[in-house]
Amino acid sequence: MRISNIVQTSMNRMLSVALLGILATAAPAFADDYSHANHNSPAKLVQIVRDATRGFANDPNNAPTGYGPVFGCISGPDHGAMGIHYVNMGLVGDGKIIESMPEALVYEPLGHNRFQLVAVEYIVDAPTWLADAHNGGLPPQLEGQGFQLIGVPNRFGIPSPFFELHVWLKDNPQGSFVDWNNNVSCDRAPDLTKPE
Repeated sequence: MRISNIVQTSMNRMLSVALLGILATAAPAFADDYSHANHNSPAKLVQIVRDATRGFANDPNNAPTGYGPVFGCISGPDHGAMGIHYVNMGLVGDGKIIESMPEALVYEPLGHNRFQLVAVEYIVDAPTWLADAHNGGLPPQLEGQGFQLIGVPNRFGIPSPFFELHVWLKDNPQGSFVDWNNNVSCDRAPDLTKPE
């Protein structure tokens, strides 16, 4: 009787350890799925951007006054692209971040003088932002999404550090707020340096 109790106790312990191992392995996967399914910030900020840009989603010429193309079409260093940035330099220099007024509109060239708004970029001069006492010396955020600091020198030749945040309207397998999108291409970009 004693041996059967020892065997039964040992089997119960082994089963408990095995079950605990299975749960420990599966729990992060379930938690990750749950957190993505219930995280409203990306969807909210993307919807704010969609609503603010609806009137010029397919034609950069319909964008509000002050936006113009800079840099040509930006392709990724080893994958994806951003597109053509139409930047409002007045907004870049104002030291403010306003959800409904992004500093840059990013269009993907579709060929035959057609474009699709695929993202916006919020840009603010870092020293100006950090010097404003209302910002508490902290980097900017929109709907809980932090901006990236781009230092100098940088690929744009901008002489001052700046904070930036992309918000993708076009599906991006890497996420809604990364710089590059593998679903965007510059293959059909027009030469913006030539007059029409």
